[in-house]
Amino acid sequence: MTSADVYRWLMSGSSLSFCQQFDAHLVACVLSVAFEEAQEGRSLCESLGLLPPELAELAEGFFPHALPLYSGLDPALSPTRADDESCLRELLMRSTSEQSRFQFQLASILARRSQSPNHLWQDLGLRNRRELSWLMARHFAPLAARNERDMKWKKFLYRIICRDEGFAICTAPSCGECEDFDGCFGDESGESRLAIARREAEQLSPVT
Repeated sequence: MTSADVYRWLMSGSSLSFCQQFDAHLVACVLSVAFEEAQEGRSLCESLGLLPPELAELAEGFFPHALPLYSGLDPALSPTRADDESCLRELLMRSTSEQSRFQFQLASILARRSQSPNHLWQDLGLRNRRELSWLMARHFAPLAARNERDMKWKKFLYRIICRDEGFAICTAPSCGECEDFDGCFGDESGESRLAIARREAEQLSPVT
């Protein structure tokens, strides 16, 4: 079963309102990516930055039919966090739109997925960068409002935590005079991880 298959299966059991369907889509995307990484030996909790009870609660809230997959996780599992991830998680938790449990869980997930090497929207399993901007506007409105120039989200988040901690990560006098302008504001297009998984599965399927 590919990550694209996991996504379709999760969404097939979702019966939420129209607005909640977007949140269900977000969760299904990141759970699908975590499932893909679990096949490579990484635990779901490590992929998502969540404790087992938090992961089970997240799955039950959106996809009750999938709960058996997550309720049997070893309760002793606990994701380890580097200092920068902990700082980012704290920033996100302080900046949620409604201080809801779901948004706190999203904060942990975003902080963990920000440790991965691709564009953040790709490592969340989303279809494009626009969906990440919608996520931020919906669940982390204070941060979304601060990103006035539409900086790349991972760059923007780390810029905030470094400023909060008093570090200087940028020596350019202004963004307009920076030699690495594209590094912060350049193109973030690309193929989603679910689309890649779907294409690779199709290529491996026997021709009939």
